[in-house]
Amino acid sequence: MLLLPGLLRRARAPPGLPPRRYLSRLLDRYGFVAPASLIPSPREPPRAADSAAAKKRRAKKDPYRPPSSLDSGGRPPAHSDLPFDFRFSYTESAHASKPIGLREPKYSPFGPGRLDRPWTGLCAPAVDATLRDVAAEDPLPDAERGLEEARRQERERVLGEPLTPAERTFLVEKYQKNRTKRQINLGRDGLTHNMLNDIHNNWKCCEAVRIKCLGVPTVDMQNVCHQLEDKSGGLIIHRQGGQLILYRGRHYNPKKRPVVPLMLWKPAEPIYPRLIKTTIEGLTVEETKQMRKKGLHVPVLTKLAKNGYYASLVPMVRDAFLADELVRIDCKGLPKSDYRKIGVKLRDLVPCILVSFDKEQIIVWRGKDNGGSIQDLTQKSFPSVTDSDGASVKNENDDQEQAPSDWSSDKDCSGISSSNEEPDDNQ
Repeated sequence: MLLLPGLLRRARAPPGLPPRRYLSRLLDRYGFVAPASLIPSPREPPRAADSAAAKKRRAKKDPYRPPSSLDSGGRPPAHSDLPFDFRFSYTESAHASKPIGLREPKYSPFGPGRLDRPWTGLCAPAVDATLRDVAAEDPLPDAERGLEEARRQERERVLGEPLTPAERTFLVEKYQKNRTKRQINLGRDGLTHNMLNDIHNNWKCCEAVRIKCLGVPTVDMQNVCHQLEDKSGGLIIHRQGGQLILYRGRHYNPKKRPVVPLMLWKPAEPIYPRLIKTTIEGLTVEETKQMRKKGLHVPVLTKLAKNGYYASLVPMVRDAFLADELVRIDCKGLPKSDYRKIGVKLRDLVPCILVSFDKEQIIVWRGKDNGGSIQDLTQKSFPSVTDSDGASVKNENDDQEQAPSDWSSDKDCSGISSSNEEPDDNQ
């Protein structure tokens, strides 16, 4: 009886198998035979004809090349009919004072061969760029006046008839913060060239766009509003603090929008004369030193917050000059370049004399004989602004005909020079 299981296992084993000592117990128990596909067989070497055909079928790919902003890709340079000089910033660039040099060669921020206007180091001029230089005067004032006239006529054509008070109220309510999130932020660089492209992109599907202004440019909001209307061709229909609503016009066609070539990088700032000189004009060296020491102990007029709204700074300084000849403004926490730009704006708008930027403080002096002139300037400037604002409010509330805004008129802006963006290393 003990020999019977072994005999039965030998009887179940398929023929042709090796002896039992070479088989596993699974094969003895279940009679498993491996299929032919699992039995390893020696591979045949590939034939030469097949390998040659495979090489022909496989086309070699070019090595990966990351995209470069310096490569124009064989495309022709872009052409734009915008009738003004292309600058990095239209509100913070230097128009009045001439730089004394450049920090780098005249590399175009649009990229090599991407724009048909040459870069002079300051801008890409629209008229006779070959005759321009850093220290050169305007070679063709008549041609530029013609461009300004053409820009004014085109803007009037696109704007069309003035908005009625009902239409203005509807647009203002439609583009408030609680109705739409579409917004463009205007920061310390002011109205940049690429921001014009953002404005036109928003105008594709919206009649108006909301712009929020903060930082250094808000010291001179009149210049910001004027440049926005002048460079974009729109109309500011509402202003509340640093929040603006820019209307595109009745006859604006998104398919025929102007070509705005984009700047690929920020150009280096030119070199300007020193802001703080060794001696203040009209004073000796000792008097200048004593004034700077005294300025650090003058009570602080105000403390500026980082990226704040500074529209009330100029009237505050003018009022302070009626009581004291020195004014100190606390700028702790602000970048060095920011409070230097603010000092330049105060120098041009108040006007006043810069004394020191030591210890993150702006110290300004009204001058020896500027007491009466500041009073006259205050009496002349503030009523004009209030009258213009009152007229605009009356125009909106009393359903009168729409008049051009105060900041869009060239006459009102001619008395205020645009601010200069000074380099960080000026002392």
